[in-house]
This record gives sequence, C-alpha cells and structure tokens, in this order.
Amino acid sequence: MPEGLLEYFQIQEVDQVENQLHIYLDELNIPPSGYENNKLESKGFMPSTEISDFPIRGQKVTLHIRRRRWTVLDTGQIITRDWNLVREGTRMTTEFGLFLKKIFG
Repeated sequence: MPEGLLEYFQIQEVDQVENQLHIYLDELNIPPSGYENNKLESKGFMPSTEISDFPIRGQKVTLHIRRRRWTVLDTGQIITRDWNLVREGTRMTTEFGLFLKKIFG
C-alpha cells in the first residue's frame, strides 16, 4: 500500500477471492485542516472508490476506499478533506499525495 495510507485510513476488511486481494479502507474521523476549531459531525462516507494497487506476493490488489464527509454544525456546510492541502503538509509523502490526488482530484 502507498506509504502514509494508514495515517488517514483504517483497514476494515480484507477478502481474498481466487488470486486477488480486496482491501477495504475507511477514512479516519480526523478533522480536515482548517476545521480543527469548528464543531463537526461525521455524516458517513462518500461512495467507495476502487483502485488497483501493486500486487502482493503474486496476487492482484484492489483497494476499496471510502472518504469521510462532515457537516459544520454552525453553518450546515458539508466538507471533505482537501487532499491537495494534505500533500503539501509534512505528514504525508509526495507519492501518497499524488496517489490520492489522482483518485479524488
């Protein structure tokens, strides 16, 4: 898996079907940058995105990633994490940031 992935996502399930691994990941409930001082309520997840990753021991790997969304309680605004801002920070490698940017734009 891309380096830094488990800083923002938790593995929920791993399934093996024939010669393929399916890894299901949910974004952790960590407030996005710029919203640390707001009252947020998690409103579940966006639809799952499937990404092919590097094979593990000869098995194809598909990551099923669900991004979290929050409501800002004071305004009712729905927000998600801005992966471009995360990539520019020091907590994530450029490789992982580019990986997420490619997936989520």
